[in-house]
Amino acid sequence: MDYARIHAVAEELAKHTPDTVRGFEISGDQIVMMMSPSRPHERNALRIRQQLDSQLPPDLVAHTGGEVEDASLGKLRRPDVIVVSNMAFDEDTMDPFHPDDVALVVEVVSPSNHTNDYVEKVRDYSAMGIAHYLLVDPRKSTLTVFTDPGPGPEGPRYRAQHDYAFGDTITVGPWSLPTTDLRPYPTTA
Repeated sequence: MDYARIHAVAEELAKHTPDTVRGFEISGDQIVMMMSPSRPHERNALRIRQQLDSQLPPDLVAHTGGEVEDASLGKLRRPDVIVVSNMAFDEDTMDPFHPDDVALVVEVVSPSNHTNDYVEKVRDYSAMGIAHYLLVDPRKSTLTVFTDPGPGPEGPRYRAQHDYAFGDTITVGPWSLPTTDLRPYPTTA
């Protein structure tokens, strides 16, 4: 099925979903319905965005929301945080952001669908050519920075990966982010 048809099917499905569904993502021929994130998930995304806000030059914007789409690859993703050019942010369009305008994507791993962030999104963001992907995992109190997208033996991939723990000061591209304010997911009784 071609991407335009898959996108139309996803939009139609979204019209019939419960309020807890906040949208959808597309990767190849797969549609992923996105649930509303939890408060701890959103708090961590907010803290990362605030750290970025304090360091970004005026030509870049950190945003908790937005879609990144490369129709030629059949990919539509909804990162938890993006750093995008101010010019692209100000464009008079309803279209998602193009990967060329995105300097960084951040995903906060959800408790239930971690494979999507660790496997599919690593593959998709590298294929889109997004230079920096920060993966925040409150389940394990870890962070992973993926950089240097390029070809690999099995297709596009990130050729550099750096692992950190909550509390470390991490480097993501030109930004240095203290992570002492990030929190793991609460344990349930």
